[in-house]
Amino acid sequence: MPAPPAPRGPLSHAVLDALASGPPPGPGQSPADGLWQGRDLRADVRSADPYGEDLQLALHTCYELHYRGFTGVHPDWEWDPGLLRLRAAMEEAFLAALRRDVPGGTDVDDALAGLLTEPVDASGVTHHLRDTGEWWQLLEHAALRSVYHLKEADPHAFVIPRLRGRAKTALAAVEHDEFGGGRPGMIHQGLYGDLLDDLGLDPSYGAYVDAAPAVMLATVNMMSLFGLRRSLRAAMVGHFAAAEITTAPSARRMARALERLGAGPRAVLFYTEHIEADAVHEQVLRHDVIGGLLEQEPELAGDVVLGVQATCLLEDRLAAHLLDHWLATPPRSALRHPPPGFPTGPANGSASSSVRGE
Repeated sequence: MPAPPAPRGPLSHAVLDALASGPPPGPGQSPADGLWQGRDLRADVRSADPYGEDLQLALHTCYELHYRGFTGVHPDWEWDPGLLRLRAAMEEAFLAALRRDVPGGTDVDDALAGLLTEPVDASGVTHHLRDTGEWWQLLEHAALRSVYHLKEADPHAFVIPRLRGRAKTALAAVEHDEFGGGRPGMIHQGLYGDLLDDLGLDPSYGAYVDAAPAVMLATVNMMSLFGLRRSLRAAMVGHFAAAEITTAPSARRMARALERLGAGPRAVLFYTEHIEADAVHEQVLRHDVIGGLLEQEPELAGDVVLGVQATCLLEDRLAAHLLDHWLATPPRSALRHPPPGFPTGPANGSASSSVRGE
C-alpha cells in the first residue's frame, strides 16, 4: 500500500488528518464531531475550485480507500459515514462543474463521431513526444500517467454489476483482456509497471501522486466517481468507449516516441499491446456495451454523452497543462515538484538529454 499523500489545502488536510487519527468513530459517536472536531467543511467545499489541487487530492484520497488503501490507515475508513458525507459534497461540486463545462445533449453517435477520425494536422501530447519530445518529457508523462495506469481497468470494473445482458457480457469481455486474458504476466497494470521500471522510474503504486497536479488527478477521479455511483453507470460506459476509441492511435504514437528516444522493449510493449487490443475494444464498447445499455435504458443516452464529453474535457485540460509547460521558453517541468531520485530535467535547472543514455 502507498503512503498517504501530502495535503494541499483545508479539505485534503481534514481528510488526511482524520485518516491519521486511528480507527474511525464507533457507533453512537457523532461522525462529524469525531472527524472534523465541530468544523463545518461545507463552506470549504463551496469555496474550493472543483478542479483545484485541494478538492481533487481530497477526492483522490477518499477514492483510494476503495482500491488499495494507505499504509497506516485503518480499513474501516472506507465506509465511515462522516467521510462519505464529505466525499459526496465534493463529488457534487466536481460533477456540477463537469456538467457545466461540457456541451451536453443526448446524441451518442454525434458525441462519438468526432473521436473516430483525426484531422491530418492534429497535434497533442503524443504527437509532440513522437516528433520532438525530449527524454525528460517522456519520463514526466510516464510518471503522471502512472496515477491511472497502475490501476488500469479497476475503476471500470465497478460498473459490471450495474449492467445487464449484452452490455454486461461485452464489458466483462473487454475487462478480461485488460486484466491479461488469463495471463498474469500480461495484465495491463503490470505492463505499465514494467514500462516504469524500464525507464528507470519507480513502479510502485501511488509513487507519483504527490508529483501529480490536479489536472492529472481529475481524470482518474472522474472514473472513480462514475464507477462508484450506480446512477452514473451510463457515464462510465461513455467514458470507457471514448478512452478506447482514442487509445489505439495515441498508443501507436507513444510506441514510436519510445523507440525514437531509446527506451527498451518492456516500455514499448505496454503501448504495442494496446494498439490492436483497443481497436477491437472500441468496437465492442460502441456496438455491444453502449448499444446493449441503450436498448434496455434509452433514457440514459444523455449520461453516455456526459461520459464521452467529460473524458475529452479533462484529457484536453491535462494535455494543455503538459504542453504549456514543455513548450514554454524556457521549458518547465509539468510536475508539481520532482520526487526524490527523479531523473534530472529542467525542473531543477540541470541539462537534460533528448535521447536516453546520451
